Amino acid sequence: MIQSINDFKRVFFIGIAGTGMSAIAQYLKGIGKEVSGSDRYFHPGERNDTQVRLEAEGIPCFLQDGSGIDAGIDLVVVSTAVEETVPEVIKTRSLHIPIIKRSELLALIAKSKKTIAVGGTSGKSTTSAMLFEIMQYAGLSPSIISGAGLVSIIREGKIGNAKVGQGDWLVIEADESDGSIVQYHAEIGLLLNIDKDHKEIDELLTIFKTFQQNSNRFVVNRSHTLAAALSRDINDDFCHHAACEAGYIATGFRQEGLTISFQVNHVPFSLNVVGRHNMENALAAATVAALAGVDLSTSAEALQHYEGIYRRHQVWGEKHGVWLIDDYAHNPAKCAASIEACQPIAPKLIAWFQPHGYGPTRFLRADFVAEIAKVLRPQDEIWMSEIFYAGGTATKDISANDLINDLKALGRNAWFTEHRENLVNDLRSHLTADCCLLLMGARDPSLENFAQEVWAAL
Repeated sequence: MIQSINDFKRVFFIGIAGTGMSAIAQYLKGIGKEVSGSDRYFHPGERNDTQVRLEAEGIPCFLQDGSGIDAGIDLVVVSTAVEETVPEVIKTRSLHIPIIKRSELLALIAKSKKTIAVGGTSGKSTTSAMLFEIMQYAGLSPSIISGAGLVSIIREGKIGNAKVGQGDWLVIEADESDGSIVQYHAEIGLLLNIDKDHKEIDELLTIFKTFQQNSNRFVVNRSHTLAAALSRDINDDFCHHAACEAGYIATGFRQEGLTISFQVNHVPFSLNVVGRHNMENALAAATVAALAGVDLSTSAEALQHYEGIYRRHQVWGEKHGVWLIDDYAHNPAKCAASIEACQPIAPKLIAWFQPHGYGPTRFLRADFVAEIAKVLRPQDEIWMSEIFYAGGTATKDISANDLINDLKALGRNAWFTEHRENLVNDLRSHLTADCCLLLMGARDPSLENFAQEVWAAL
């Protein structure tokens, strides 16, 4: 029975290339475990960047054919996407090796440290990254297990979604989409927001209530009505509305091009990011850092050097008057916030979105249409390509073109280009000498290269 991270030495990950899985794998390697893994995206003679970087960290990678599993392995870890019918799971069962889910293992890791669990339906990766950078700048030498690669860690030649520090603090993302957030018992729990995403609001409220009860201290965004209802101590909370009361308040938001500025309790902050939502993320990070003993002025200094995270409003540059921005936005609220954040960059915005999953797109169809329609200016455009299909038994009874037609019915400038490789050619005549092209999408691993392809084709 695995009850703590001291109960195993050799661990194998089925699906190790996934962002959440690779982060935990790297963390365990960093604290001295023997780690290996496999993934269906690994193929003979074909380069996989994640595989290369994991192996550079001393983590052997195998094809997903069972060859990496032997009787000497103490623990096998699976993600929610790994089914019982996968040959490696069958082999693991036959060898009587314990199997646990990724979230269960992360909960065990969280018990071993002073953990800050960052929760909410939007902004978890960015806020976690900002908080990590603040605490590192303050000399606390924190660890992080994230859902996205921090540019500052990627520059070290790593995947960027994990790092082991020498201090007591660990920053993790607490995921509500699979309900695993209820497993974490954090020193500090942070709730950024509650919006309809993978689950209905009532179910989310129940999940986040348990998250609150399991946290020693709990911080909420009082600017968000649903999150504010779970407040435990107003002095530990934050907000950015003039009429709001909280211990940490942001005011004076301004965006000039690719830079935002504001004040937190009269301390000036300036970051090289875009969007009001990133002020909110920075405010959240500074608030939690303050509870961990870091003063606001130190947080402000740290965030001046914040380099961002991979595919979160990642700026590729400007070519022929077109700014190219790549973002991970994938739910209605995130897509709307991403569009709004990029509108100050240029007079015209062209946003492209690839929905992921037929079930999620069907569930959120009306919300996507309403949120995107609300923020588009008369001169802006929204383009979509067909829904990303990751395999399995999904019912393909909806198309991204259905959302486009809904948006057209509302009078918005909307176009469908089924195959994304045709995107640049299809929209080339729509590009002006002063516009911003925003790419949005998640879950599809090949999106990591798509922005590069678009940039080359501009």
